[in-house]
Amino acid sequence: MDMAKNFEPESKLPNIIGPGTKIVGDIETNGDIRIDGQIEGNINSKGKVVIGSNGMIKGEVFCNNAELSGSLNGKISVSELLSLKASSKVSGDIKTGKLNIEPGAVFTGTCNMGNKTGTEASSIISKDTKK
Repeated sequence: MDMAKNFEPESKLPNIIGPGTKIVGDIETNGDIRIDGQIEGNINSKGKVVIGSNGMIKGEVFCNNAELSGSLNGKISVSELLSLKASSKVSGDIKTGKLNIEPGAVFTGTCNMGNKTGTEASSIISKDTKK
């Protein structure tokens, strides 16, 4: 019997990169992470990635959910919901399940939504029209 489960803390502490902090390198976490500083590298999170209004990321982000108020220069891949707040600036490609964009958000790049790629969607359409 695995007793380790009983000793896990009830509340998960968030990972926070504070203002004035710069990290050069990749970050991997099973939990949520909030960035108010600067990251040069890739972030891989099984949870939620929050970029505060002064936060800056230069690299690729892979996560379940993301909320951006700051700047991202690179690719972002979100399996569930990506929320771009009014102060956000994204320069790069987005791949997400769902997208929420507030007026004022700046986005430059391509965006692919949902699980279907463009080629799969067009092949489904062409099959239906051939009937």
